[in-house]
Amino acid sequence: MNGIKFGKISFLIVTLLLSANVLAQDDNLFDLLDDDEPKTEYAYATFKTTRIVLGQSVETPAIGNLIFVIQHHFGYMNKGIYEFFGMDQANLRLGFEYGITDWLTLGIGRSVFEKTYDGSLKAKLLRQSSGAKNFPVSVTYFGNIGVNTLKIPDKSLNYYFTNRLTFVNQLLIARKFSKSVSIQLMPTLVHRNLVETPADQNDVWSVGAGGRFKLTNRTSLNLEYYYLLPGQTADDFSNSFSIGFDIETGGHVFQLFLTNSTGILEQHFIANTTGQWFKGDILLGFNITRAFVLKKPKEFRK
Repeated sequence: MNGIKFGKISFLIVTLLLSANVLAQDDNLFDLLDDDEPKTEYAYATFKTTRIVLGQSVETPAIGNLIFVIQHHFGYMNKGIYEFFGMDQANLRLGFEYGITDWLTLGIGRSVFEKTYDGSLKAKLLRQSSGAKNFPVSVTYFGNIGVNTLKIPDKSLNYYFTNRLTFVNQLLIARKFSKSVSIQLMPTLVHRNLVETPADQNDVWSVGAGGRFKLTNRTSLNLEYYYLLPGQTADDFSNSFSIGFDIETGGHVFQLFLTNSTGILEQHFIANTTGQWFKGDILLGFNITRAFVLKKPKEFRK
């Protein structure tokens, strides 16, 4: 009898083990089936930082990340040795950009040109993706407001605070074609509340185009061009064109460039560029971008 009981118990144990093994195999099979389901993959690092050269890229800092930006333009190199080929002149902007969320960024800055303070908002609207959800481009909105704080030359004039304001609205539309090539279009509206003469335009429309061409894992060649649509501003000023070279060192991104634009803010270099490449009005500049993690994502918190 004991042998019969032992046999029944052994048979029961073996049956349970076999059942568990079959269920495990079924789970593995279901996992394989789940892996076959299409997933959405988003494009990332379309550009290395938040700027292509002078202008904005579709990139924004991650949530909780603070980006400190130093932007520096020297003078025109064709000024000769007396001006040390433009090195004696300088235009500087210091700025901060903070990721409120992964799609929303707020920024502030201050430029030497016209002693301008600026505030900005940048929002990711759409992201390039493939797989379960296909979308061909990334779309980001950028808007800023600049405040000219130069002293009023003639205090007898009726000069209001609103006269000091300028605005920029941009749609940044980019596609990452491969690991090495990214292209972006930038339809832009610059509005100036006050202009010098009645013939000057308060609203200046332009279309920008830029690209990044990766050379190595840490370097790239960048190009950027803004075309002014026909009007008084296009007649009086030049289109901004810049050639840049990006170097990534980890937490920093160095951007060295040549440009015909003295201004740093969009309202300055898009609507007020006077330099002409073919006349040698070329200046050297650089951007230094440093990222600080002020708030870690939840998955990295202890």
